[in-house]
Amino acid sequence: MKYKGTLVVVKDCGHALKFYHDMFGLQLLHDNDGNMELAGGLYLQEAKYWEMFLQKSITSRSNSTELYFEEADIDAFVEKLEKLYPKTEYVNRLMTHSWGQRVVRFYDPDGNLIEVGTPV
Repeated sequence: MKYKGTLVVVKDCGHALKFYHDMFGLQLLHDNDGNMELAGGLYLQEAKYWEMFLQKSITSRSNSTELYFEEADIDAFVEKLEKLYPKTEYVNRLMTHSWGQRVVRFYDPDGNLIEVGTPV
């Protein structure tokens, strides 16, 4: 068995792809009409398909998982996020943990929780 990545549910794969490309540089590897594979093991699936498969509705901002990224120049990352996506909803703005790591947590446009931190 091989772990392939993490799937997040989005309203529109095209808009989500733009966000993940703009902010994280993730490239599209495969587009299967409402299901996308991005470089780095991130998969996007449109909510209409997910709900059809699961027969359950989606709970946005559930805070039960997060996508975690590391970025050495976190100040530039936050500046870029605020410039390109000024309506971003933050869980916490840029802060420093007791162990020295600087992190920011926010929701992507579809309510998936993301953390970006400096390398540990």
